Amino acid sequence: MSRFLLRCRQLNITSSTPLLLAVSGGRDSVALEHLCHHAGFNYHIAHCNFHLRGDDSDRDERFVRDLAQQHGRQIHVAQFDTQQYAADNSLSIEEAARNLRYAFFEQIRQKEKLDYIVVAHHRDDAIETFFINLLRGTGIAGLHGIRDINGHIVRPLLIFSRQEIDDYIRQHNLAYVEDATNASDQYRRNQIRHQLLPLLRQMSPAFDNTMQRTMSHLADVETIYKETIDCLRSQIESHNVNGDINISLSDIHSLEPQSTLLFDILRPYGFNAAQVTDILASLSNVGSQFLSPTHILIIDREKIIISPSAEGLPDTKNNQLPTFTTQTIPPPADLALIRQWTDDTHAYFDADRVKMPLRIRHWKEGDRFYPFGMKGSQLLSDYFSDHKYSLLDKQRQPLLVDANDQIMWIVGHRTDRRTAVTATTQKMIEVSITTL
Repeated sequence: MSRFLLRCRQLNITSSTPLLLAVSGGRDSVALEHLCHHAGFNYHIAHCNFHLRGDDSDRDERFVRDLAQQHGRQIHVAQFDTQQYAADNSLSIEEAARNLRYAFFEQIRQKEKLDYIVVAHHRDDAIETFFINLLRGTGIAGLHGIRDINGHIVRPLLIFSRQEIDDYIRQHNLAYVEDATNASDQYRRNQIRHQLLPLLRQMSPAFDNTMQRTMSHLADVETIYKETIDCLRSQIESHNVNGDINISLSDIHSLEPQSTLLFDILRPYGFNAAQVTDILASLSNVGSQFLSPTHILIIDREKIIISPSAEGLPDTKNNQLPTFTTQTIPPPADLALIRQWTDDTHAYFDADRVKMPLRIRHWKEGDRFYPFGMKGSQLLSDYFSDHKYSLLDKQRQPLLVDANDQIMWIVGHRTDRRTAVTATTQKMIEVSITTL
């Protein structure tokens, strides 16, 4: 108990700190809950029923509910169709359960105004994670195991081994539920736990302490490396008014080692190592697009453009078009006033030359318009090129068109002369953009 309390103080956890304890009902989380209860900590309990093990999943939920009632703690329980979620999102069951679990915990933490989510990972879990990441393929960030504090997630048991937790369970005669899948070597973590680690401990009796020191050193190296990456990112990234991130192709070509550095630069935007390899192979293919869970990356002529969401993609549910209103008004005596009135959100047209109703859409291949103030017509793609539109800018640009799909206005930029107000205009339509 004294080591646990000391570690909690080091992690800024005291008896007054409001906590959310993740309790599965297994031995590790039961030991954590027992320690927190007898330390007099202020905590709620959260439990996830993933419905992956039939009656056993419901048994675990009942056990945790009883434990919460026994210790007088508020409990929050989530029910998940984990298999369906995994299938819908192309995830493994383990990844799906992890995503669902931590999203639920964070939701409860915010709702109940709790400071930390406390989970029961211990030293053996950290070592197992090291080897899982090593076998999967990882950068330096994957080689320090599990951090004891990561945002609002805190792991005070990382200084304890699985054996120490087992001893604590026996010493206090604590009841817990056993997950039968822990004994199966179907999962990679269990293969590492049951096969690899016993062999390494046999080869080196000091293996666990050595691994703990090694992961600590790697965490320090990662901190230094991350500072270097952050500095490099600030040097080569620029941001435009839309919040897009631009990195010039010349800067990417100058990176050395290129793949490693670009991976760590793009990692915060959700791109994985395989995608970075594909991005590097496609740098000469203008228009190539790559999607992460949170961003879109487009290769432009002289740069890559990273957008904070997928809203730049045409014809997707996330691509929001502006809304507008119209009203018919008489033309002013002085047509020059039209120029003074027109701005990014207002434009004026000859009502008798407009085919109603109007709508707003995005650019498509072959679009042509007749720019006001110029002779002849112009492909919209040429207009975009002349005005230095990026590929993402082109995809985002809204167009006002009439019932015949004739372009009337490149919204916020230029109108079409075919529907322009002239000296003979009897009435005109004012179009006002209400949301962008």
